[in-house]
Amino acid sequence: MKIFPLRARDAIIASLALAACVPILVRPSLNSPRTRAEATDFRETSRYADVIAFIDSLSDRPITVGSIGKTAEGRSIPYIVASYPTVSTPGEAKSLGRPIVYVQANIHAGEVEGKEALLALVRDLSAAPRPNVLDSIVLIAVPIYNADGNERFASQSVNRTEQNGPEMVGVRQNAQGLDLNRDYIKVEAPETRASLAMFNAWDPDIFVDLHTTDGSYHGYALTYAPPLHPSAPLGMYARDSMLPVLRERMRKRHGFETFDYGDFISEDTLSKGWATFDSRPRFGTNYYGLRGKISFLSEAFSHDPFEKRIASTYAFTREILSLVAERAATIRQRVSEASRRLATEVALRSTFAAAPDSQEVIAETLQKTGDTLRSAPGVRRGYRRTGIFKTVRMPVYERFKPTLLRSLPEAYLIAAGDTATAAKLRLHGIRIDNLGAGSLPRVATFHIDSIAKASRVFQGHNEVRLAGRWSDWEQGATGNGLLLVPTDQPLGLLAAYLLEPESDDGLTTWNHFDSIIRQGGLFPV
Repeated sequence: MKIFPLRARDAIIASLALAACVPILVRPSLNSPRTRAEATDFRETSRYADVIAFIDSLSDRPITVGSIGKTAEGRSIPYIVASYPTVSTPGEAKSLGRPIVYVQANIHAGEVEGKEALLALVRDLSAAPRPNVLDSIVLIAVPIYNADGNERFASQSVNRTEQNGPEMVGVRQNAQGLDLNRDYIKVEAPETRASLAMFNAWDPDIFVDLHTTDGSYHGYALTYAPPLHPSAPLGMYARDSMLPVLRERMRKRHGFETFDYGDFISEDTLSKGWATFDSRPRFGTNYYGLRGKISFLSEAFSHDPFEKRIASTYAFTREILSLVAERAATIRQRVSEASRRLATEVALRSTFAAAPDSQEVIAETLQKTGDTLRSAPGVRRGYRRTGIFKTVRMPVYERFKPTLLRSLPEAYLIAAGDTATAAKLRLHGIRIDNLGAGSLPRVATFHIDSIAKASRVFQGHNEVRLAGRWSDWEQGATGNGLLLVPTDQPLGLLAAYLLEPESDDGLTTWNHFDSIIRQGGLFPV
Protein backbone atom coordinates (compact mmCIF):
# COMPACT_ATOMS: atom_id res chain seq x y z
CA MET A 1 0.00 0.00 0.00
CA LYS A 2 1.16 3.50 -0.69
CA ILE A 3 -0.13 6.61 1.01
CA PHE A 4 -0.23 9.29 -1.66
CA PRO A 5 0.68 12.96 -1.25
CA LEU A 6 -1.91 15.16 0.37
CA ARG A 7 -2.74 16.92 -2.89
CA ALA A 8 -3.61 13.66 -4.68
CA ARG A 9 -5.62 12.37 -1.74
CA ASP A 10 -7.47 15.65 -1.36
CA ALA A 11 -8.38 15.71 -5.05
CA ILE A 12 -9.90 12.23 -4.82
CA ILE A 13 -11.72 12.88 -1.56
CA ALA A 14 -13.02 16.18 -2.90
CA SER A 15 -14.28 14.40 -5.98
CA LEU A 16 -16.03 11.80 -3.83
CA ALA A 17 -17.56 14.52 -1.71
CA LEU A 18 -18.73 16.35 -4.83
CA ALA A 19 -20.39 13.20 -6.11
CA ALA A 20 -22.23 12.90 -2.82
CA CYS A 21 -23.34 16.53 -2.62
CA VAL A 22 -24.26 17.68 -6.13
CA PRO A 23 -27.91 17.48 -7.18
CA ILE A 24 -28.26 13.88 -8.31
CA LEU A 25 -30.72 14.21 -11.17
CA VAL A 26 -32.26 17.07 -13.03
CA ARG A 27 -35.88 16.74 -11.97
CA PRO A 28 -38.42 16.54 -14.79
CA SER A 29 -40.75 19.47 -15.25
CA LEU A 30 -44.22 19.25 -13.73
CA ASN A 31 -45.87 18.53 -17.07
CA SER A 32 -43.27 15.95 -18.10
CA PRO A 33 -43.80 12.19 -17.60
CA ARG A 34 -42.03 10.78 -14.56
CA THR A 35 -40.61 7.33 -14.08
CA ARG A 36 -41.82 5.20 -11.20
CA ALA A 37 -38.55 5.90 -9.39
CA GLU A 38 -38.96 9.67 -9.76
CA ALA A 39 -42.65 9.58 -8.81
CA THR A 40 -41.91 7.73 -5.56
CA ASP A 41 -38.89 9.82 -4.54
CA PHE A 42 -36.68 6.84 -5.51
CA ARG A 43 -38.30 4.41 -3.10
CA GLU A 44 -39.63 2.12 -5.87
CA THR A 45 -38.70 0.82 -9.28
CA SER A 46 -40.91 0.29 -12.32
CA ARG A 47 -43.01 -2.77 -12.89
CA TYR A 48 -43.55 -3.92 -16.47
CA ALA A 49 -46.87 -2.05 -16.68
CA ASP A 50 -45.15 1.13 -15.48
CA VAL A 51 -42.57 0.88 -18.27
CA ILE A 52 -45.24 0.38 -20.94
CA ALA A 53 -47.30 3.27 -19.57
CA PHE A 54 -44.25 5.54 -19.51
CA ILE A 55 -43.37 4.70 -23.12
CA ASP A 56 -46.98 5.34 -24.13
CA SER A 57 -46.76 8.78 -22.49
CA LEU A 58 -44.03 9.72 -24.99
CA SER A 59 -46.24 9.15 -28.03
CA ASP A 60 -45.99 12.80 -29.10
CA ARG A 61 -42.19 12.68 -29.23
CA PRO A 62 -39.92 12.00 -32.24
CA ILE A 63 -39.70 8.30 -31.45
CA THR A 64 -40.80 4.97 -32.87
CA VAL A 65 -41.90 2.18 -30.55
CA GLY A 66 -41.88 -1.53 -31.26
CA SER A 67 -41.17 -4.95 -29.76
CA ILE A 68 -37.98 -6.94 -30.26
CA GLY A 69 -39.92 -10.14 -29.50
CA LYS A 70 -41.59 -11.96 -26.63
CA THR A 71 -40.28 -13.37 -23.36
CA ALA A 72 -40.66 -16.96 -22.22
CA GLU A 73 -43.95 -15.96 -20.55
CA GLY A 74 -45.21 -14.07 -23.60
CA ARG A 75 -44.51 -10.46 -22.61
CA SER A 76 -43.55 -8.15 -25.46
CA ILE A 77 -40.09 -6.65 -24.99
CA PRO A 78 -40.43 -2.98 -25.95
CA TYR A 79 -37.87 -0.92 -27.79
CA ILE A 80 -37.76 2.80 -28.59
CA VAL A 81 -35.98 4.33 -31.59
CA ALA A 82 -35.20 8.03 -31.14
CA SER A 83 -33.69 10.28 -33.81
CA TYR A 84 -34.20 13.42 -35.89
CA PRO A 85 -35.70 12.73 -38.36
CA THR A 86 -37.77 9.90 -36.94
CA VAL A 87 -37.03 6.46 -38.39
CA SER A 88 -38.99 3.25 -38.03
CA THR A 89 -37.03 0.64 -40.00
CA PRO A 90 -33.41 -0.49 -40.21
CA GLY A 91 -33.29 0.74 -43.81
CA GLU A 92 -34.40 4.23 -42.81
CA ALA A 93 -31.84 4.29 -40.00
CA LYS A 94 -29.00 3.21 -42.28
CA SER A 95 -29.98 5.79 -44.90
CA LEU A 96 -29.10 8.56 -42.42
CA GLY A 97 -25.48 7.43 -42.44
CA ARG A 98 -25.12 7.85 -38.68
CA PRO A 99 -23.91 5.58 -35.89
CA ILE A 100 -26.67 3.39 -34.50
CA VAL A 101 -26.40 3.00 -30.71
CA TYR A 102 -28.23 0.13 -28.99
CA VAL A 103 -28.64 0.57 -25.22
CA GLN A 104 -30.06 -2.29 -23.19
CA ALA A 105 -31.12 -2.31 -19.53
CA ASN A 106 -32.53 -4.82 -17.05
CA ILE A 107 -30.90 -7.98 -18.41
CA HIS A 108 -30.55 -8.80 -14.70
CA ALA A 109 -33.90 -7.61 -13.39
CA GLY A 110 -32.74 -6.97 -9.83
CA GLU A 111 -30.29 -4.40 -11.18
CA VAL A 112 -32.89 -1.73 -11.72
CA GLU A 113 -31.19 1.64 -12.20
CA GLY A 114 -30.46 1.10 -15.89
CA LYS A 115 -34.17 0.69 -16.57
CA GLU A 116 -35.02 3.96 -14.82
CA ALA A 117 -32.06 5.90 -16.25
CA LEU A 118 -32.73 4.81 -19.83
CA LEU A 119 -36.41 5.75 -19.70
CA ALA A 120 -35.54 9.18 -18.28
CA LEU A 121 -32.82 9.68 -20.88
CA VAL A 122 -35.14 8.95 -23.81
CA ARG A 123 -37.67 11.37 -22.34
CA ASP A 124 -35.11 14.12 -21.87
CA LEU A 125 -33.36 13.75 -25.22
CA SER A 126 -36.62 13.63 -27.15
CA ALA A 127 -37.74 16.91 -25.50
CA ALA A 128 -34.37 18.70 -25.57
CA PRO A 129 -33.81 21.80 -27.70
CA ARG A 130 -32.29 21.06 -31.07
CA PRO A 131 -29.74 20.39 -32.30
CA ASN A 132 -28.74 17.60 -29.92
CA VAL A 133 -27.28 14.10 -30.15
CA LEU A 134 -30.42 12.78 -31.86
CA ASP A 135 -29.41 14.82 -34.92
CA SER A 136 -26.16 12.83 -35.10
CA ILE A 137 -27.03 9.29 -33.99
CA VAL A 138 -29.90 6.82 -34.01
CA LEU A 139 -30.68 5.59 -30.49
CA ILE A 140 -32.32 2.21 -29.91
CA ALA A 141 -33.35 1.84 -26.25
CA VAL A 142 -34.47 -1.50 -24.74
CA PRO A 143 -35.32 -0.55 -21.14
CA ILE A 144 -36.77 -3.81 -19.78
CA TYR A 145 -35.03 -6.67 -21.58
CA ASN A 146 -35.66 -9.31 -18.87
CA ALA A 147 -39.33 -8.46 -18.48
CA ASP A 148 -40.27 -11.78 -16.85
CA GLY A 149 -37.54 -11.51 -14.24
CA ASN A 150 -38.63 -7.94 -13.54
CA GLU A 151 -42.08 -9.11 -12.46
CA ARG A 152 -40.79 -11.55 -9.84
CA PHE A 153 -40.74 -8.80 -7.23
CA ALA A 154 -39.54 -9.60 -3.74
CA SER A 155 -37.62 -7.83 -1.00
CA GLN A 156 -34.04 -6.98 -1.90
CA SER A 157 -33.05 -9.05 1.15
CA VAL A 158 -34.13 -12.02 -0.99
CA ASN A 159 -33.56 -10.92 -4.58
CA ARG A 160 -30.61 -8.53 -4.29
CA THR A 161 -28.99 -8.91 -0.89
CA GLU A 162 -26.10 -6.43 -1.31
CA GLN A 163 -28.03 -3.56 -2.89
CA ASN A 164 -28.87 -0.25 -1.27
CA GLY A 165 -32.55 -0.01 -2.26
CA PRO A 166 -35.18 0.03 -3.51
CA GLU A 167 -36.94 -2.41 -1.23
CA MET A 168 -38.73 -4.47 -3.92
CA VAL A 169 -36.91 -5.65 -7.06
CA GLY A 170 -37.01 -8.46 -9.61
CA VAL A 171 -34.63 -11.39 -10.05
CA ARG A 172 -31.46 -12.01 -12.02
CA GLN A 173 -32.66 -14.83 -14.26
CA ASN A 174 -35.49 -15.07 -16.78
CA ALA A 175 -38.61 -17.24 -16.40
CA GLN A 176 -36.66 -20.30 -17.60
CA GLY A 177 -34.11 -19.81 -14.84
CA LEU A 178 -31.46 -18.71 -17.36
CA ASP A 179 -28.98 -15.91 -16.87
CA LEU A 180 -29.49 -13.98 -20.11
CA ASN A 181 -25.98 -12.56 -19.85
CA ARG A 182 -24.57 -16.07 -20.23
CA ASP A 183 -26.75 -17.00 -23.21
CA TYR A 184 -25.27 -15.11 -26.15
CA ILE A 185 -23.45 -18.15 -27.58
CA LYS A 186 -25.90 -20.98 -26.87
CA VAL A 187 -28.99 -18.82 -27.59
CA GLU A 188 -31.53 -20.87 -25.61
CA ALA A 189 -33.81 -18.09 -24.37
CA PRO A 190 -36.45 -16.40 -26.52
CA GLU A 191 -35.15 -13.06 -25.26
CA THR A 192 -31.69 -13.86 -26.68
CA ARG A 193 -33.13 -14.95 -30.01
CA ALA A 194 -35.07 -11.67 -30.16
CA SER A 195 -31.94 -9.71 -29.27
CA LEU A 196 -29.87 -11.36 -32.00
CA ALA A 197 -32.65 -10.70 -34.51
CA MET A 198 -32.41 -7.00 -33.63
CA PHE A 199 -28.62 -7.08 -33.99
CA ASN A 200 -28.90 -8.74 -37.38
CA ALA A 201 -31.60 -6.37 -38.64
CA TRP A 202 -30.44 -3.00 -37.29
CA ASP A 203 -26.69 -3.80 -37.18
CA PRO A 204 -25.87 -1.28 -34.42
CA ASP A 205 -22.39 0.23 -34.37
CA ILE A 206 -22.38 0.54 -30.56
CA PHE A 207 -23.88 -1.76 -27.91
CA VAL A 208 -24.24 -0.60 -24.29
CA ASP A 209 -25.35 -2.99 -21.51
CA LEU A 210 -26.47 -1.41 -18.21
CA HIS A 211 -25.82 -3.35 -14.99
CA THR A 212 -25.12 -2.94 -11.28
CA THR A 213 -22.15 -4.47 -9.46
CA ASP A 214 -22.35 -5.73 -5.88
CA GLY A 215 -18.72 -6.65 -5.29
CA SER A 216 -15.87 -4.88 -3.52
CA TYR A 217 -16.26 -1.68 -1.52
CA HIS A 218 -14.49 0.92 -3.62
CA GLY A 219 -14.74 4.62 -4.31
CA TYR A 220 -16.32 4.58 -7.77
CA ALA A 221 -19.89 5.52 -8.62
CA LEU A 222 -19.65 3.39 -11.76
CA THR A 223 -17.24 0.91 -13.31
CA TYR A 224 -17.04 -0.02 -16.97
CA ALA A 225 -15.49 -2.39 -19.49
CA PRO A 226 -14.96 -2.54 -23.25
CA PRO A 227 -15.27 -5.90 -25.06
CA LEU A 228 -12.66 -8.05 -23.32
CA HIS A 229 -12.15 -10.83 -25.85
CA PRO A 230 -8.63 -10.36 -27.28
CA SER A 231 -9.84 -10.92 -30.85
CA ALA A 232 -12.50 -8.18 -30.72
CA PRO A 233 -11.43 -5.93 -33.61
CA LEU A 234 -12.47 -2.66 -31.96
CA GLY A 235 -11.82 -3.58 -28.35
CA MET A 236 -8.60 -1.58 -28.20
CA TYR A 237 -10.26 1.50 -29.70
CA ALA A 238 -13.05 1.36 -27.11
CA ARG A 239 -10.63 0.82 -24.22
CA ASP A 240 -7.78 3.16 -25.11
CA SER A 241 -9.50 5.92 -27.11
CA MET A 242 -13.08 6.24 -25.89
CA LEU A 243 -13.15 5.15 -22.25
CA PRO A 244 -10.44 7.57 -21.02
CA VAL A 245 -12.48 10.45 -22.46
CA LEU A 246 -15.65 9.16 -20.81
CA ARG A 247 -13.88 8.77 -17.48
CA GLU A 248 -12.61 12.35 -17.59
CA ARG A 249 -16.01 13.75 -18.57
CA MET A 250 -17.77 11.81 -15.81
CA ARG A 251 -15.42 13.40 -13.29
CA LYS A 252 -15.43 16.96 -14.63
CA ARG A 253 -19.04 17.26 -15.77
CA HIS A 254 -20.83 15.15 -13.16
CA GLY A 255 -18.49 14.72 -10.18
CA PHE A 256 -18.46 10.93 -10.52
CA GLU A 257 -15.31 8.86 -10.18
CA THR A 258 -15.31 5.85 -12.55
CA PHE A 259 -12.87 3.00 -13.21
CA ASP A 260 -12.39 -0.32 -14.98
CA TYR A 261 -14.93 -2.89 -13.85
CA GLY A 262 -13.56 -5.42 -11.36
CA ASP A 263 -12.99 -6.40 -7.76
CA PHE A 264 -10.10 -6.50 -5.34
CA ILE A 265 -8.28 -9.81 -5.62
CA SER A 266 -8.02 -9.85 -1.81
CA GLU A 267 -10.06 -7.69 0.53
CA ASP A 268 -7.45 -8.32 3.22
CA THR A 269 -4.42 -7.41 1.10
CA LEU A 270 -5.59 -4.78 -1.36
CA SER A 271 -2.16 -4.36 -2.90
CA LYS A 272 -2.49 -7.80 -4.55
CA GLY A 273 -4.49 -6.14 -7.25
CA TRP A 274 -7.75 -5.40 -9.01
CA ALA A 275 -9.14 -7.79 -11.65
CA THR A 276 -11.94 -7.55 -14.19
CA PHE A 277 -14.30 -10.40 -15.05
CA ASP A 278 -14.14 -12.70 -18.09
CA SER A 279 -13.22 -12.53 -21.77
CA ARG A 280 -15.67 -15.15 -23.06
CA PRO A 281 -18.46 -14.04 -25.42
CA ARG A 282 -21.25 -15.66 -23.41
CA PHE A 283 -21.33 -12.14 -21.92
CA GLY A 284 -23.15 -9.62 -24.09
CA THR A 285 -20.50 -6.91 -24.39
CA ASN A 286 -17.78 -9.45 -25.21
CA TYR A 287 -20.06 -11.13 -27.73
CA TYR A 288 -20.87 -7.87 -29.47
CA GLY A 289 -17.19 -7.00 -29.66
CA LEU A 290 -16.53 -10.30 -31.43
CA ARG A 291 -19.13 -9.24 -34.01
CA GLY A 292 -16.69 -6.49 -34.97
CA LYS A 293 -18.44 -3.59 -33.24
CA ILE A 294 -17.91 -1.32 -30.23
CA SER A 295 -19.48 -2.21 -26.90
CA PHE A 296 -19.50 -0.95 -23.32
CA LEU A 297 -20.44 -2.56 -20.03
CA SER A 298 -21.80 -0.11 -17.43
CA GLU A 299 -21.90 -1.18 -13.78
CA ALA A 300 -23.40 1.20 -11.22
CA PHE A 301 -22.23 0.70 -7.61
CA SER A 302 -24.93 -1.24 -5.78
CA HIS A 303 -23.86 0.08 -2.37
CA ASP A 304 -24.70 3.64 -3.41
CA PRO A 305 -28.24 4.96 -2.83
CA PHE A 306 -30.72 4.16 -5.60
CA GLU A 307 -30.99 7.77 -6.77
CA LYS A 308 -27.23 8.12 -7.13
CA ARG A 309 -27.01 4.83 -9.06
CA ILE A 310 -29.61 6.10 -11.52
CA ALA A 311 -27.72 9.39 -11.83
CA SER A 312 -24.35 7.78 -12.56
CA THR A 313 -25.89 5.40 -15.11
CA TYR A 314 -27.81 8.25 -16.75
CA ALA A 315 -24.68 10.41 -16.94
CA PHE A 316 -22.48 7.62 -18.31
CA THR A 317 -24.99 6.63 -20.97
CA ARG A 318 -25.54 10.23 -22.02
CA GLU A 319 -21.79 10.83 -22.25
CA ILE A 320 -21.42 7.75 -24.46
CA LEU A 321 -24.10 9.11 -26.80
CA SER A 322 -22.44 12.52 -26.82
CA LEU A 323 -19.01 11.10 -27.62
CA VAL A 324 -20.41 8.89 -30.37
CA ALA A 325 -22.15 11.92 -31.87
CA GLU A 326 -18.88 13.88 -31.80
CA ARG A 327 -16.95 11.04 -33.42
CA ALA A 328 -19.72 9.86 -35.73
CA ALA A 329 -17.64 9.83 -38.91
CA THR A 330 -14.63 8.14 -37.28
CA ILE A 331 -16.77 5.48 -35.62
CA ARG A 332 -18.65 4.71 -38.82
CA GLN A 333 -15.35 4.41 -40.67
CA ARG A 334 -13.79 2.12 -38.06
CA VAL A 335 -16.83 -0.16 -37.92
CA SER A 336 -16.98 -0.32 -41.72
CA GLU A 337 -13.29 -1.18 -41.94
CA ALA A 338 -13.67 -3.89 -39.28
CA SER A 339 -16.50 -5.49 -41.25
CA ARG A 340 -14.34 -5.63 -44.40
CA ARG A 341 -11.04 -6.54 -42.82
CA LEU A 342 -10.41 -10.29 -43.01
CA ALA A 343 -9.10 -11.71 -39.75
CA THR A 344 -6.18 -14.08 -40.08
CA GLU A 345 -6.49 -15.77 -36.67
CA VAL A 346 -8.82 -16.07 -33.71
CA ALA A 347 -8.09 -16.42 -29.99
CA LEU A 348 -9.83 -19.57 -28.80
CA ARG A 349 -8.64 -19.36 -25.19
CA SER A 350 -7.20 -16.52 -23.15
CA THR A 351 -6.03 -15.48 -19.72
CA PHE A 352 -5.30 -12.26 -17.87
CA ALA A 353 -2.49 -10.25 -19.39
CA ALA A 354 0.16 -9.12 -16.96
CA ALA A 355 -0.69 -5.68 -15.68
CA PRO A 356 1.49 -3.19 -17.63
CA ASP A 357 2.00 -1.12 -14.50
CA SER A 358 0.35 -0.45 -11.18
CA GLN A 359 -2.41 2.11 -10.78
CA GLU A 360 -4.03 4.05 -7.99
CA VAL A 361 -7.34 2.48 -6.98
CA ILE A 362 -9.78 4.02 -4.51
CA ALA A 363 -10.87 1.69 -1.71
CA GLU A 364 -13.21 2.23 1.24
CA THR A 365 -11.75 1.39 4.63
CA LEU A 366 -13.65 -1.34 6.46
CA GLN A 367 -13.24 -1.47 10.23
CA LYS A 368 -13.18 -4.66 12.28
CA THR A 369 -15.93 -4.87 14.90
CA GLY A 370 -15.69 -8.42 16.19
CA ASP A 371 -19.45 -8.90 15.74
CA THR A 372 -20.80 -12.12 14.21
CA LEU A 373 -23.60 -10.31 12.37
CA ARG A 374 -23.36 -8.21 9.23
CA SER A 375 -23.38 -4.49 9.94
CA ALA A 376 -24.87 -3.75 6.50
CA PRO A 377 -25.90 -5.71 3.40
CA GLY A 378 -22.88 -7.13 1.65
CA VAL A 379 -20.36 -6.21 4.34
CA ARG A 380 -18.32 -9.13 5.63
CA ARG A 381 -19.26 -10.37 9.07
CA GLY A 382 -17.18 -8.68 11.74
CA TYR A 383 -16.66 -5.49 9.71
CA ARG A 384 -18.44 -2.19 9.19
CA ARG A 385 -18.22 0.56 6.57
CA THR A 386 -16.50 3.78 7.60
CA GLY A 387 -17.08 6.13 4.64
CA ILE A 388 -13.33 6.77 4.68
CA PHE A 389 -11.54 6.30 1.37
CA LYS A 390 -7.88 5.73 0.56
CA THR A 391 -5.87 5.26 -2.60
CA VAL A 392 -3.88 2.07 -2.93
CA ARG A 393 -1.34 1.40 -5.67
CA MET A 394 -1.83 -2.07 -7.11
CA PRO A 395 -1.63 -4.06 -10.35
CA VAL A 396 -4.81 -3.73 -12.42
CA TYR A 397 -5.76 -6.71 -14.58
CA GLU A 398 -8.22 -5.32 -17.11
CA ARG A 399 -7.31 -7.08 -20.35
CA PHE A 400 -6.64 -10.55 -21.69
CA LYS A 401 -4.03 -12.23 -23.87
CA PRO A 402 -4.55 -15.32 -26.05
CA THR A 403 -3.28 -18.68 -24.83
CA LEU A 404 -4.50 -20.54 -27.93
CA LEU A 405 -4.60 -18.96 -31.38
CA ARG A 406 -5.77 -20.63 -34.58
CA SER A 407 -5.38 -19.38 -38.13
CA LEU A 408 -8.64 -18.88 -39.95
CA PRO A 409 -9.23 -21.12 -42.95
CA GLU A 410 -11.07 -19.97 -46.05
CA ALA A 411 -14.21 -21.67 -44.75
CA TYR A 412 -15.65 -24.36 -42.53
CA LEU A 413 -17.69 -27.28 -43.85
CA ILE A 414 -20.68 -28.85 -42.16
CA ALA A 415 -22.94 -31.65 -43.36
CA ALA A 416 -26.05 -30.48 -45.19
CA GLY A 417 -28.06 -32.72 -42.90
CA ASP A 418 -26.74 -30.98 -39.79
CA THR A 419 -29.71 -28.64 -39.60
CA ALA A 420 -29.15 -27.88 -35.90
CA THR A 421 -25.72 -26.35 -36.50
CA ALA A 422 -26.93 -24.45 -39.56
CA ALA A 423 -29.90 -23.08 -37.63
CA LYS A 424 -27.70 -21.96 -34.72
CA LEU A 425 -25.30 -20.15 -37.03
CA ARG A 426 -28.16 -18.41 -38.81
CA LEU A 427 -29.52 -17.19 -35.47
CA HIS A 428 -26.23 -15.37 -35.06
CA GLY A 429 -26.60 -13.85 -38.53
CA ILE A 430 -23.82 -15.92 -40.10
CA ARG A 431 -24.07 -16.61 -43.82
CA ILE A 432 -24.05 -20.24 -44.99
CA ASP A 433 -23.59 -21.23 -48.64
CA ASN A 434 -24.49 -24.41 -50.49
CA LEU A 435 -21.25 -25.87 -51.76
CA GLY A 436 -22.75 -27.72 -54.70
CA ALA A 437 -21.14 -30.46 -56.76
CA GLY A 438 -17.51 -30.70 -57.82
CA SER A 439 -14.30 -31.46 -56.03
CA LEU A 440 -13.21 -29.58 -52.95
CA PRO A 441 -9.94 -27.76 -52.51
CA ARG A 442 -7.67 -28.95 -49.73
CA VAL A 443 -9.36 -29.72 -46.44
CA ALA A 444 -8.29 -30.48 -42.87
CA THR A 445 -10.08 -32.52 -40.21
CA PHE A 446 -9.81 -32.34 -36.42
CA HIS A 447 -8.86 -35.54 -34.58
CA ILE A 448 -10.26 -35.67 -31.03
CA ASP A 449 -7.70 -36.89 -28.49
CA SER A 450 -9.72 -36.23 -25.32
CA ILE A 451 -13.08 -34.92 -24.15
CA ALA A 452 -13.35 -33.30 -20.72
CA LYS A 453 -16.84 -32.63 -19.40
CA ALA A 454 -17.41 -30.49 -16.31
CA SER A 455 -18.98 -32.30 -13.39
CA ARG A 456 -20.80 -29.19 -12.24
CA VAL A 457 -23.95 -28.14 -14.07
CA PHE A 458 -23.89 -24.52 -15.20
CA GLN A 459 -26.93 -22.93 -16.85
CA GLY A 460 -28.29 -26.41 -17.50
CA HIS A 461 -25.07 -27.64 -19.15
CA ASN A 462 -21.97 -29.64 -18.34
CA GLU A 463 -19.42 -27.63 -20.27
CA VAL A 464 -17.11 -29.52 -22.63
CA ARG A 465 -13.47 -28.98 -23.55
CA LEU A 466 -11.80 -30.87 -26.39
CA ALA A 467 -8.14 -31.52 -27.03
CA GLY A 468 -6.80 -32.78 -30.32
CA ARG A 469 -5.11 -31.76 -33.54
CA TRP A 470 -5.94 -30.68 -37.05
CA SER A 471 -4.68 -32.98 -39.79
CA ASP A 472 -2.42 -31.87 -42.59
CA TRP A 473 -4.21 -30.35 -45.54
CA GLU A 474 -5.29 -32.93 -48.10
CA GLN A 475 -7.37 -33.04 -51.25
CA GLY A 476 -11.10 -33.06 -50.51
CA ALA A 477 -13.79 -35.27 -51.94
CA THR A 478 -16.83 -34.05 -53.85
CA GLY A 479 -18.84 -31.24 -52.36
CA ASN A 480 -22.26 -32.86 -52.49
CA GLY A 481 -24.01 -32.93 -49.13
CA LEU A 482 -21.92 -30.16 -47.59
CA LEU A 483 -22.58 -26.58 -46.51
CA LEU A 484 -19.87 -23.96 -46.55
CA VAL A 485 -19.42 -21.30 -43.84
CA PRO A 486 -17.01 -18.73 -45.33
CA THR A 487 -14.82 -16.61 -43.08
CA ASP A 488 -14.68 -13.71 -45.58
CA GLN A 489 -17.93 -12.27 -44.26
CA PRO A 490 -18.56 -9.57 -41.63
CA LEU A 491 -19.22 -12.22 -38.96
CA GLY A 492 -16.47 -14.59 -40.12
CA LEU A 493 -14.51 -14.16 -36.89
CA LEU A 494 -17.58 -15.07 -34.82
CA ALA A 495 -18.26 -18.07 -37.08
CA ALA A 496 -14.73 -19.36 -36.50
CA TYR A 497 -15.02 -18.95 -32.73
CA LEU A 498 -18.35 -20.80 -32.66
CA LEU A 499 -17.17 -23.71 -34.81
CA GLU A 500 -13.56 -24.29 -33.74
CA PRO A 501 -13.52 -27.44 -31.53
CA GLU A 502 -11.00 -26.04 -29.03
CA SER A 503 -12.84 -22.76 -28.40
CA ASP A 504 -13.41 -22.05 -24.70
CA ASP A 505 -16.98 -20.81 -25.27
CA GLY A 506 -18.07 -22.10 -28.69
CA LEU A 507 -20.82 -24.50 -29.67
CA THR A 508 -18.74 -27.45 -28.44
CA THR A 509 -18.56 -25.91 -24.95
CA TRP A 510 -22.35 -25.89 -24.68
CA ASN A 511 -22.85 -29.58 -25.58
CA HIS A 512 -24.02 -28.83 -29.12
CA PHE A 513 -21.98 -31.69 -30.62
CA ASP A 514 -22.15 -34.13 -27.69
CA SER A 515 -24.18 -36.78 -29.50
CA ILE A 516 -21.72 -37.06 -32.40
CA ILE A 517 -18.27 -36.63 -30.87
CA ARG A 518 -16.14 -39.34 -29.25
CA GLN A 519 -12.57 -39.70 -28.10
CA GLY A 520 -10.42 -40.90 -30.98
CA GLY A 521 -12.99 -39.78 -33.55
CA LEU A 522 -13.20 -36.89 -35.98
CA PHE A 523 -14.87 -33.59 -35.20
CA PRO A 524 -17.96 -33.05 -37.41
CA VAL A 525 -16.83 -29.65 -38.75
